[in-house]
Amino acid sequence: MVTVWLWGLVGSVLLIVVIIAVIMVSNAFRNRIITEEIILKSLPDVFDGFRILFITDIHRRRLPSALLNPLKGKVDVVLLGGDLTEKNSPLDRLADNMTLVTSIAPTYVVHGNHDYRADISRVDQIINGSGARLLMDENVRIEREGASLWLTGVDFPKKGGKTSYRPFPRLTMPDALDVTCRIILVHDPLWLSIQKSVPADLILAGHTHGGQVILPFLGRRHVENFYHKYDAGMFQWPRKDGTGREAKLLISRGFGTSHLPIRWGSPAEMHVLTLRKEKE
Repeated sequence: MVTVWLWGLVGSVLLIVVIIAVIMVSNAFRNRIITEEIILKSLPDVFDGFRILFITDIHRRRLPSALLNPLKGKVDVVLLGGDLTEKNSPLDRLADNMTLVTSIAPTYVVHGNHDYRADISRVDQIINGSGARLLMDENVRIEREGASLWLTGVDFPKKGGKTSYRPFPRLTMPDALDVTCRIILVHDPLWLSIQKSVPADLILAGHTHGGQVILPFLGRRHVENFYHKYDAGMFQWPRKDGTGREAKLLISRGFGTSHLPIRWGSPAEMHVLTLRKEKE
């Protein structure tokens, strides 16, 4: 009788483990687009309604054409926030992903740490060959009817780590007087913590995976305290540029996974962001 009870208990535990494993893998491979409006006071009027497809941390995943093809002609730009691939991931998959996103809208890319762990020369060849623009501490002026929206792309430090980040890119930084509204695209939001000022209105980042696996009672797997607060979602970040203003910071949970293809409490996501001018 006891033996039967024990086998029943073992069977129940195994069933629960299998169910949890299925849920974790399912969350890792979800095809989910988060749509939201972001209100910016400094946004030029003609950019009201400007739409961004923001994807980060793709890693080994293949982007779903059935989900993204309907966005052709409905978004104005695609921003890729790094970790487009990883070591030992098939580079033909990266090529297919880049072909897909560049067919949707003009595409801008920054490196992530896993891109540098792959064959970075070949990775960059694929990115540039797709027609996307790779930003390595560079600024791009996006123009519409004589008005400008600035995009600054921050490269990931090749050696990694907090102290390896360069200061805010200055070589091509336009005069602040010429910048009405700026978006910063950076892989790791930790970069913000070492900047004396962040003269931006919107910052888009990834890297954290939202913790990827958030276990009950145990919480997030991140060691760095910064990520315990700035894990995923929308935050306010002080610009510290003398204006007294704050930037909006969006940290995405990302579309792929690192290490194991599992997620718990932090499902995969990408974003369609509509910029709106704040009404006075």
